[in-house]
Amino acid sequence: MSHDKIQNSVHDAFFALHHGLPRQGPGSDATTRRLLALAGELPERPRVLDLGCGPGRAALLLAAEAGASGAEVTAVDLHEPFLDELRAAARSRGLADSVHAVAADMGALPYPDGSFDLVWAESSAYSIGFDTALRSWRRLLAPGGTLVVTECEWTTGTPSTAARAFWDRHYALRTAEENTRAALAAGYSVLGVVRQPESDWEAYYAPLRARADAADPGAPGMAEALAATREELALRRDHAAEYGYTGYVLRPAGDAWRTRPEAASGADRAAVHAVNAAAFPTEAEADLVDALRADAGAWLDGMSYVAETPAGEVVAHALITRCHVDGAPALCLAPVAVLPSYQRTGAGSAVVRAVLSAARARGEHLVLVLGHPDYYPRFGFAPASRYGIKPSFEVPDETMMALVLDGPGEQAGPAGVPRGTISYPAAFGV
Repeated sequence: MSHDKIQNSVHDAFFALHHGLPRQGPGSDATTRRLLALAGELPERPRVLDLGCGPGRAALLLAAEAGASGAEVTAVDLHEPFLDELRAAARSRGLADSVHAVAADMGALPYPDGSFDLVWAESSAYSIGFDTALRSWRRLLAPGGTLVVTECEWTTGTPSTAARAFWDRHYALRTAEENTRAALAAGYSVLGVVRQPESDWEAYYAPLRARADAADPGAPGMAEALAATREELALRRDHAAEYGYTGYVLRPAGDAWRTRPEAASGADRAAVHAVNAAAFPTEAEADLVDALRADAGAWLDGMSYVAETPAGEVVAHALITRCHVDGAPALCLAPVAVLPSYQRTGAGSAVVRAVLSAARARGEHLVLVLGHPDYYPRFGFAPASRYGIKPSFEVPDETMMALVLDGPGEQAGPAGVPRGTISYPAAFGV
């Protein structure tokens, strides 16, 4: 048998193992919904592009649940049998008019710039590379549009020889910090990051494992396809703590507001003081910023961010400083201020997202905020009590919130998140 025929038989055997499976990569409806929530407000019937859709589990959910009236989803994949599975599922769910399955290459998409409100790629960006995906898909987003992409990455700084050898053969993994920096360098702000739980892997691997056990190893190409599949399954069994999928919710920076770190100049310090003084009933918050700036144990260079108009007027400010949870380092988001004349314009959201992106790029893990429970969840914050974290003073539970920058978000007690009482810098007076 010729080399090409052998390769084709292995290719066919590989897809025979995968046809009819509920998923073609680690995931769950819960994770899809979590990522969708972090994408923020969408048009009533958003235009969604699902890239590398496979049989379309995410496409079907987005068509039913994205936006107030569901979404119009264009679902793209190169493998026509997967698209046939999606078309049949869409018909059975009454979504045939909402899901449009298209055979196309995600690396050479035919759509005009600004065609979609939401671009979605679960477990598929690896086929063209994370950096290429960020760069080439950005043009597809309409103003205010969002990109959601999941990426396999190292979850340890010291992967084992076996794990590195496997991934070096298949796809070069990076850490969450490296991928966050890549997103920022590509011109995005990071709206949220979700580490996918182990159950997402089992939702993919359990049916695949059963299919492999039932397969006929004598079928053309099947022995090779089974060997590769079982190697992958064994690697996950033995090295699950070393790598995993992470979802990134991204939006092109600068769509409405320019954000940047506070400059080490008198003009910027004065502008920050003025914004805080104007935003609150007294100058207490403005004075707090000045006091924190003088506290070497609390102040973090590059963690004081401003939003400004095209003319350079500073109109919003967000500050992150060092705090601790039972002695473990964490971050405190406070204060956040917007000039009254620019409130409800998106300036506050822009500067908060910018400073949270900067915290992720530093490799920080936990941010705490005491604030309005209707505002901060849009950035991924949830009640701190879910993580066993509490302040040293009495406040309504829903107002003391936490954001795990590199974890599963709503799940309590992820690895590495400290539990206990918050210790604020002395300037807070608590």
